[in-house]
Amino acid sequence: MSVLKGWKYVAFISAFVGSIGLATYPIIIYPMTHVEEYKKAQEINRSQLDQARVLPSSMNVWTDPFERKND
Repeated sequence: MSVLKGWKYVAFISAFVGSIGLATYPIIIYPMTHVEEYKKAQEINRSQLDQARVLPSSMNVWTDPFERKND
């Protein structure tokens, strides 16, 4: 097995870091930059759900985490 030196080492490290970046983009970066799209999807998915019936009696009904609280 040969040791990577010079431009081959740089190419290997660049490919490694680039592949990690490509793998994390759809998981981390895209949802953070398109918040409105995900809020709409949650609203559509939860419109038919009766939250009071699904949750145990000791838990509160889910609220919107994006809503600002007025103190």
